[in-house]
Amino acid sequence: MRTENKSQRGFSLVELMIVISIIGILVAIGIPAWQASVRSTNEAAAITHLQRISTAQVTYYNTKNRTSYGTFDQLSQGGYLDKRFAGDAPLVDGYIFRLQLTAKSGNQPPAYSVNADPQKPTGMTATGSRFFYSGSDTGAPTTNSEKPAGPEDPPAGGG
Repeated sequence: MRTENKSQRGFSLVELMIVISIIGILVAIGIPAWQASVRSTNEAAAITHLQRISTAQVTYYNTKNRTSYGTFDQLSQGGYLDKRFAGDAPLVDGYIFRLQLTAKSGNQPPAYSVNADPQKPTGMTATGSRFFYSGSDTGAPTTNSEKPAGPEDPPAGGG
């Protein structure tokens, strides 16, 4: 025996379209905010990594009788940095790190410089929008929003 209940009804097409529209609006608002959060987190991580690299370089320099700084591989193998920094240009947390060493020459001490550049600086999938620099010639990481940073750029903390 089959009974039909006419008082029960499902969603109408208009109600369904309204729900889908509301979900679309929430997604349209949420995705850019989430992407900005990811960029901001990657930038904060890059600054922290540069500070750790500086500490690792000073420690390495002092253990080598103040004669040289270390490559990423030497710092990783020596336990000064974690293994993610092995290689010539490691990609860590959306940033590519490039290290340049200058050997001791005459009465000039050795030096190092590190650039942290976003893997993708523009677009919807940008990993960061600021470029960072740290080296033996700076006290704190510096930043530039247009091109790879150098020692002449302002401090990353805005100071």
